[in-house]
Amino acid sequence: MASSIKRGCDHIFFIGFLGAGKSTLARNLGRMFRRPFVDTDRMVEREKGMSVTKIFQREGEPAFRELETEALRSLMGERSLLVSCGGGIVEMPQNIELMHEMGWCVYLDGDFDDSLRQIRRADTRPDFRSKRHAARLYEHRRPLYRAAADITVDIRGRSFTEVSYTCAEILLERGLL
Repeated sequence: MASSIKRGCDHIFFIGFLGAGKSTLARNLGRMFRRPFVDTDRMVEREKGMSVTKIFQREGEPAFRELETEALRSLMGERSLLVSCGGGIVEMPQNIELMHEMGWCVYLDGDFDDSLRQIRRADTRPDFRSKRHAARLYEHRRPLYRAAADITVDIRGRSFTEVSYTCAEILLERGLL
């Protein structure tokens, strides 16, 4: 059984591919357990004063990834956050190290087709250049998510509500909520 004092900040980081429902889950659990939730993409957007898509266009993905790492580092002084992470956060090994240093990673493991159904506006997803590119990205990132995960939650064929309750149950059993 994991102990909530195992790591420094006791944050819970939700990782997974585009459309996995990371933000929805962090928000739902935040409301259920009265814990604050943040979204790393929104943190970067606030810091830069522009959307993730614009950052990708103007400054490129490497610059965005560095901003994402800075956003993670800024959470070190906080406690007990539920953190929705951008789909590519696992691209940088230092991000995985930071998340493990500050808490636990929960991987929302779903199928590529499920992700496609959830993505309503591809133009707001800079990683989504085409269905083919996204499929390659999914295959590339899946082992990274698995390796980073402390906990994996299968989200295939489940509603956001079902995933929220399942995740809450797992986190409560482990003393993390």
